[in-house]
Amino acid sequence: MTPKRVILLLVPILFLYLGLYSWNQRTGTLDRLADNTGLEVVGAVLRPALWAHDRVVTFWDHYINLVGVREDHDRLKAQLEVTSRQLAQYAEDRAELSRLRQLLTLAPPDDWQAVGARVLASRLGPQGVLDTITIDHGYFTGAAPGTPVATHLGVVGRVLRSGPHTASVLLLVDSGSRVSVISHDNRTQGVLVGGGPGNPLEVRYVAVNAKLDEGEILVTSGLDGAFPKGLPVARVITVTPPDLSMFQGVLAAPLVDFESLEEVLLMQRPPARYALQQAPVHASNGTAQPQTQPAPATQARKPR
Repeated sequence: MTPKRVILLLVPILFLYLGLYSWNQRTGTLDRLADNTGLEVVGAVLRPALWAHDRVVTFWDHYINLVGVREDHDRLKAQLEVTSRQLAQYAEDRAELSRLRQLLTLAPPDDWQAVGARVLASRLGPQGVLDTITIDHGYFTGAAPGTPVATHLGVVGRVLRSGPHTASVLLLVDSGSRVSVISHDNRTQGVLVGGGPGNPLEVRYVAVNAKLDEGEILVTSGLDGAFPKGLPVARVITVTPPDLSMFQGVLAAPLVDFESLEEVLLMQRPPARYALQQAPVHASNGTAQPQTQPAPATQARKPR
């Protein structure tokens, strides 16, 4: 492009600029247009930026809040689990306390002592040879073989075998169990025999003319020397007159639920007593001089 053409192009542009400038000086239209246009451009640029900023801030706040809420949720969940375990333990302790209070309502006969024991295990499956339970006391703690075992409801059985701190108890329902009993009301005597798992107990040697009512409570007679007298044992369920036998047929049900045993009482025998022995006659005066000497007996071991 030649200089002449450049000058010819710039001159109209210059006149146009000067005209617009003069017109704007008089009217201010271009200034207002520029202001409005600039504001619109700035607004068009800032609006998306502000929207993006708001979205980012909102998302971040929600994320932080969700993290805090999750932390609170985990903390409250852990506290709830601890509280639930504590409530379960409190309920178990309360139930145990109630059972122990009921257990202590059994007053041992004169000269006998009752020692509490906890049941560790029951009969190990249906293939077990004997109906037994295992307790946490042994011969060091008052559970010697033959020791009677009972609850506040009635007789449980006798200690069969014992170790230093653990013992097995032969239950009343075992077919090898024998207990000398007497009826509470009619004072009819007999021998209570275990019938095995799921079977009723049998009362043997009840004479034909002896009176015994259904529903009557049987208690220990103490004649066998194994149990103290007066402990409840079973309830008579049927009494059948004999055909040819000399004894009535009597069936009974135990008073204790052996499936729910958790604590029992060991009925310890009274300690051995000292016997009086007469001293030999002195030759000097021909009179007997009585002396009190201890008989050779083993003292009862105190339970720990």
